[in-house]
Amino acid sequence: MLGRVARLRRWWNKIIRRRHGLFGRFQPASIASDGVERVRQQYLESEQRFRVLLESLPKVAVQGYDRERRVIYWNEASTRLYGYTAAEARGRALEDLIIPGEMRESMIEAHRAWVDEGKEIAAEEVELVHHSGERVPVFSHHVMLGEHTDSPTMFCVDVDLSDQKQAHRDLDFAKRFDALTHLPNRTAFEAELEEALETCLVRHAGLAVMYLDVDRFSEINDALGYDQGDRLLAQMAGRLSEEQRLTDLISRVSSDEFVLVFLGVGQRDDVSRLVSKVQHAMRRPFLINGVERRVTAALGVSLYPEHGTSARELIRNADVAKNRAKMDGLGGLRFFQQHHYDELVRQQHLVEKLEQAIEREELSLHYQPQLSVASGRIENLEALLRWKPSDAEAFVSPAEFIPLAERTGLIHRLGDWVMEEACRQQAAWKQAGLTGIRVDINLSGRQMLRANCLARFEACLERHDLAPQDVGIELTENVLIEAASMVLEDLRRLYHRGVRIAIDDFGTGYSSLSYLKHFPVTSLKVDRTFMQDAHLRPEDRSILEAAIFIGHRLGLEVVAEGVECAEQLTLIRQMHCDLAQGYYFHRPMAVADVQRLLETSELP
Repeated sequence: MLGRVARLRRWWNKIIRRRHGLFGRFQPASIASDGVERVRQQYLESEQRFRVLLESLPKVAVQGYDRERRVIYWNEASTRLYGYTAAEARGRALEDLIIPGEMRESMIEAHRAWVDEGKEIAAEEVELVHHSGERVPVFSHHVMLGEHTDSPTMFCVDVDLSDQKQAHRDLDFAKRFDALTHLPNRTAFEAELEEALETCLVRHAGLAVMYLDVDRFSEINDALGYDQGDRLLAQMAGRLSEEQRLTDLISRVSSDEFVLVFLGVGQRDDVSRLVSKVQHAMRRPFLINGVERRVTAALGVSLYPEHGTSARELIRNADVAKNRAKMDGLGGLRFFQQHHYDELVRQQHLVEKLEQAIEREELSLHYQPQLSVASGRIENLEALLRWKPSDAEAFVSPAEFIPLAERTGLIHRLGDWVMEEACRQQAAWKQAGLTGIRVDINLSGRQMLRANCLARFEACLERHDLAPQDVGIELTENVLIEAASMVLEDLRRLYHRGVRIAIDDFGTGYSSLSYLKHFPVTSLKVDRTFMQDAHLRPEDRSILEAAIFIGHRLGLEVVAEGVECAEQLTLIRQMHCDLAQGYYFHRPMAVADVQRLLETSELP
């Protein structure tokens, strides 16, 4: 913009001086009389062209002023810029027309200094006054003609900067505020919080930071559409702002996450009261498109100075507490505790190591046999993933690293590795003559979200020249219930090809009997929680017996998991359970141990 103004200024000087020079060169008294009329005509034509030129500049306001700063010229652009017509402006003093009160004296002095001493007025950005009283930002440049005569004329060339200023304001707003809710964004919010912390330090006061994350907001977006989701967030921002006091802060830090700061609170009771107000506000339904919608949110709270002394530290710790609250279920609330953060750091370290586990050959499969309850013969093997980091002495528990892999998406790489390794090992056992034993692998819900998961499984079987009966899959009830129609179609295709499909941990998910008849499954694996006390508690025994009965009535093979004592085995034998799996028979074993067991066992 300033480059364009500089070019305009050079152009203006050139035009003005050419016009002034034309007038100065032609002196009628010094030329022949027959040329006077021609020269005058040239001058008038030049004058006309000059005026037409000035009037043709829609964005450049030009005014001419005499020695006393009275208006002698006012183009149409000046009228649009300042609101005065040429008739209204002509004859009025510059300082009484568009100069703000605080600039009057300095402007008059600058004009006199130019007329009397030849000190030019520097071009600059200023704010002048519109007829309405509003300020108008302009880039103002001045040219003085006849400055050494008795009738100097000053021309002001003002370029309207309103659009540029508005663009700067819009850009500044975009840098500092969220466009949807008009709340400060994270960067601006952190700066405000740092200032608040400095005040707290001086006054020995406390504050609380609350991190709010709307539960299942992605599902709300999917169900209602993004426009309705945005309306919900805007309403939520307004409602949360209502819970603020004048000294409090609030920000939308991401799509469905807000951070609130309550200043001047030091006691847990005060914080709990404010948290309760926010929870109460969230419980009221939101009106979206004429329909009431109820939502919940996970809340995490950190306190100054107990949980941090900087804005980022307090926000991070509130976020950590919020993530812990989400694990408690919908609408959870947690205050930050240091061990939450320590655990988060440890998990992140594990994730980083897990990302390299395949390349470092740290993964292995252990296998746990499933035995016939009637004969005691080994029928199948369940493949179980194990991970022992190269710099560790012990295995990392699957209960710890599998959920991490699920949350981070690493489960796809791990799942592919398990699929490939189980098929490779089964092919090796078959080649060694150990036939008739099926290997089952577990597929997680996150894996099943990938459209080609089952196609990859089929391709893996073919790549290792395995029959559909050689490798089975295990899925939880929840995975089957939430599976897309395309996934269920793929499962039906595998079912009809003869692939064994088991419902794992039966009884711990939705456990709706109406679903069972629709699923393409061949087996039920009754969860170990029903086995644990079945030989001691009649109610557990009844549940176990019912699960086995239902499985058989549906024509399914039933496997009892977690068999750990002779009494349990006797019980499931009386109930005519088909297969048993548990520590009473065998723990999960490494490949070499399994192979020795298979070589010495009676196989189907």
